[in-house]
Amino acid sequence: MKALAARRHDRRAPVVLLLLALLITGALYAVLAPTSADAAPTAATADQVQTGEKLFQANCATCHGPDATGREGVPSLVGVGAAAVDFQVGTGRMPMQMNGPQAPAKPAQFDEEQIAALAAYVASLGAGPAVPTAEQVDGSLGDPASGMALFRTNCAMCHNAIGAGGALSEGKWAPNLWETTPTHVYEAMLTGPQSMPVFNDATLTPEEKRDIIAFLDLQGEGAPGGITLGSLGPVSEGLWAWVVGMGLLIGAAVWIGARSS
Repeated sequence: MKALAARRHDRRAPVVLLLLALLITGALYAVLAPTSADAAPTAATADQVQTGEKLFQANCATCHGPDATGREGVPSLVGVGAAAVDFQVGTGRMPMQMNGPQAPAKPAQFDEEQIAALAAYVASLGAGPAVPTAEQVDGSLGDPASGMALFRTNCAMCHNAIGAGGALSEGKWAPNLWETTPTHVYEAMLTGPQSMPVFNDATLTPEEKRDIIAFLDLQGEGAPGGITLGSLGPVSEGLWAWVVGMGLLIGAAVWIGARSS
């Protein structure tokens, strides 16, 4: 009995128990963790991948390298997924016209089939976020009220409270989102282009991303409150109140003074 009791109170027992607890925790997380879209398969034919590779070598390899592993100052594209390519090339940000703090959006230089082929080729280099489906980006299926709360919690500090965009540091800027397509909005949340953080499915679920799209759809329909004042929120509203309000008060004071004299 004494020998059994001694084995039960071995000083190595806490270490063994800690390791077992870590193994059990890791196994439970692997089973119960939400599925991410990062490893979603991309349905692409061999011909499409081959076409994409030719387009890549002719238009992108100069900067990103012939094997897409990048070089100094240029990121690798291995593992970025089809969504990143569809966003960057579909919005005209890539290929870049010139080096700068940020790649501006411009008319796309490739058609939809060519963009899909480029995306298929890059997706074949390593698993990454896939292009969202039409259902995932359908704002009519989302909840704008929930999207408003999510947007103002996660996005408003850069894109303004209603998606009008704004200036960032070092010559960068957050673009206006009203003209951005729902697919590109979703892809931006998935991939985190430029200075934007990545909002994967563990951070914002696909349903929450769709709610944000529903909120942005309403913002692009007009200004139900009247004049937008640049859509800069309390900054422009406060300036308007000071300029007009104080101007009227000063004018009234001058008029009263003139009448009194």
